[in-house]
Formats: sequence, C-alpha cells, structure tokens
Amino acid sequence: MNDYRGKFVTPEQAARAVQDGDWVDYGFGGGFPELMDKALAGRRGELKNVKIRGGLVIRPRIEVVEQDQEQTSFSYYSWHIGDYERKLQTRGLCQFIPMILRNLPQLYRRHIRVDAAFVPVSPPDDRGYCGLGISNYAWRTIFEQARTVVFEINERLPRLQGVDGSHRVHLSEADYIVEGEHEPLPVRSYKQASAIDEAIARHVLREIPDGAVLSLGVGGVPFTVAKMIAQSDLQDLGCHTGTISDAFLALYKAGKLTNRRKEEDTGRSVWNLAMGSQELYDWLEAEPELFRPADVDCVHSPERMGRMSNFISINGGVQLDLMGQENAESAGTRQLSGTGGQLDFLEGAYRSPGGKGFICINSARTDKTGKLRSNIVAAIPGGSTVSAPRTLVQYAATEYGVVKLSGLSLRERAEAMISVAHPDFRQELAQYAQEHF
Repeated sequence: MNDYRGKFVTPEQAARAVQDGDWVDYGFGGGFPELMDKALAGRRGELKNVKIRGGLVIRPRIEVVEQDQEQTSFSYYSWHIGDYERKLQTRGLCQFIPMILRNLPQLYRRHIRVDAAFVPVSPPDDRGYCGLGISNYAWRTIFEQARTVVFEINERLPRLQGVDGSHRVHLSEADYIVEGEHEPLPVRSYKQASAIDEAIARHVLREIPDGAVLSLGVGGVPFTVAKMIAQSDLQDLGCHTGTISDAFLALYKAGKLTNRRKEEDTGRSVWNLAMGSQELYDWLEAEPELFRPADVDCVHSPERMGRMSNFISINGGVQLDLMGQENAESAGTRQLSGTGGQLDFLEGAYRSPGGKGFICINSARTDKTGKLRSNIVAAIPGGSTVSAPRTLVQYAATEYGVVKLSGLSLRERAEAMISVAHPDFRQELAQYAQEHF
C-alpha cells in the first residue's frame, strides 16, 4: 500500500498524460480538480479534440473552457447544468448530456468511454487513505474504468472517509498524485424565502410524520420546509439524500436530525454530494461519525429507499401538466438544469411504507413582459422535457394546497391539478380537461 511515493508529480506533468481525442472526467458538484483544470488548459493549441465531462459546477470558472473559447483543443459537456454552465451554454461553450443519476455508473461501465479521471481528494491520513471530500459522485466506478487516474489533493476538503470506508480511496489507486494551494471551496446560498415558498412549505409540512427519512432537493422550497421543520414539533428525522445542504444542518442544530428510526444506516445521514456554506463543510469535517457519504449506486438506489419507512422526497419543478407529468429542467429546448436524481427519489418514495414524493412549484410566474403565466399547464409544451412521467408523480404542491395523484384517472388528475392551479387560469384549464378527458 506504500507504493505511491513516486507518483507525486506537478499538475503540468500529470496533464501530459492526456492525449488527442481523450475523454476527461472532472466530476460533479462542488468537488472540482482546480489544479488539473489549469494545467490541462495550458496545453491549449497543442491537443486536439479533447472532451471534458462535468456537471453542476458551482465555481465561477472552468479554465479549459474560458482559455479556449474557440474550442480549438477542448469541448465541455455537462451531465447537469449549474448556474455557471447555464451561462456557458448561452455562449455556445457547453453541451448537455441527458441522464438519470442512478444509471450513471452503468453508463460508464457499459456504454461510454473515459480516458482520464481527475479526482479531487482530501489530504491523506498516515496510511495513505483519502476521502472524496464533498463529491463522492460515481468516482470509484469512473476511475476504475479510466486509463489514467489523477488524484488532486485539496487541503480544503473535509477529511471524512465514511464510517465503513464508503467515501475512501487510497493513494496507491492513482497513476499520478498532485497537490498545491487551492481556492476556498465553492459555496451555495439560498435566497430569502418568498411568501409563496412559505405557503407551499406549510402545506408539505403537514404531510411529514415523526421519524420520516428526508430527501431534500436543492432549492428554495426544500430549504424552507427544513427551516419550518426545525421550528416544529417533529422528532427523530432521518437523512438519505442526493445532496446534503444547510437544510440538514438547520435540522441538526434544532435537534431534529437523529436518524434514530431509519431501518438502513441507523444513526447516520447518507448523501452523495455536499453543497452549501463553509459551515456545512466544517460540520462534515468535525463530526464524520454522523455521516455515511456513499456513491450513486448506494444513495440513489430506489430499492434501498424502499426498505425505509416514511421516506419523504421533496423537489422543485418548472411545470406540471393536468396529467401529472413534470418538467423539472428546461424552458422549451433550453436546458436549465438536469433530471439528476429526481426520478430515483420519486420511485424510492413510492416503494417506501408510508413514503411520499412531492413536486413543489409556484402555481404561476411573471414573465419578462410582466404577464402572469401558469406553471400548471394543459400539457407539457413541445420541446420541453418530461422529466418525470405521470406514473411517478405522487403528490403535487403549490401555494394553494397539496394533491395526491397516484390512483386517480386522467379526468380526476386534471381536477386535482386544477384545484391547486392559480385561480386566474382554472377556467381555461377546466375547459381543456372537459374537452380532452
């Protein structure tokens, strides 16, 4: 296990391993191979047709993109569009690849190629073991398929390795190891909750029992729900979520997050990514025994969720139609985010005894011209994505209430959706339903 001493090189030396035509993986979320990105960008003009994959990037800059805007050497592909990638997309510098997160490991094992993996890891312990920081992702699957594996030691990453090694790698597993000074970890904050966010959250809160296991999406409504739970009488809540955020830290501070009643991973919060404040990252560092960070195969498994009682999944969306179909990710053909793990957690909630999956949206929005438009539509418009089929959307929530769709006919679904639509649009939606259902 000590045969890694000679693998330490400079980022520039490690970047020499990338060849023309290679696929290079940068990972997902807040974990980002900052040093290797700069080093690879330094080979602009020398390399040809190198394709980089990443997703949900929340840092403000990807060097291989910004230093090669003509795309003479590099092109960038995203599994899930984040705020910065949305701007790159507008500039023609980012291509989107659709996927469902739980299928990602099988994509890498069976269907797509990876030549080089740039893996951010925490500082090693005295035995050479590192943690995967704030982005477990599908890293083990990816680097086991790669020709060249580079571990980038980031001194700012939390050092947790998972209580059973679920978040652990060893330096001997890399072909090259690089280290150096890094920028502060990227943080993500939440806007002040609107009155509509609070109204939706109050409706959802009434549906959550003591001992529930929570999966909270990253967004205003899930965070508002967490803040309301923190002030409620609910007890002994659990965490099994794709992304752990400050929402769960708020629950922990309020004494609500104990994981005591979970049938799986009792006593521990399970997650795949961490995204939030520096205080969140410090919590992971200070109390590693509270967490079981794990890969996508584990965290996004509907079968695993189904073995837990009262599994509650709360996510936001863009549009819902009268049949219960949901668009979570696009405005027409313009990609806003991605499917991510939403389908995984909706299915997990369906399988769980007492489980509930919620799609939470504002009933309406005001467009750029100041006109009010309904987010509950007769049918998801052509060009827009159906992220979740009508067969998987169990509960829909707006500021006007919560409706349960599972088990309803098309006509009954339409009536339920109209009841939580904005009043200004209910008549025209009802007319459509009468004509078509």
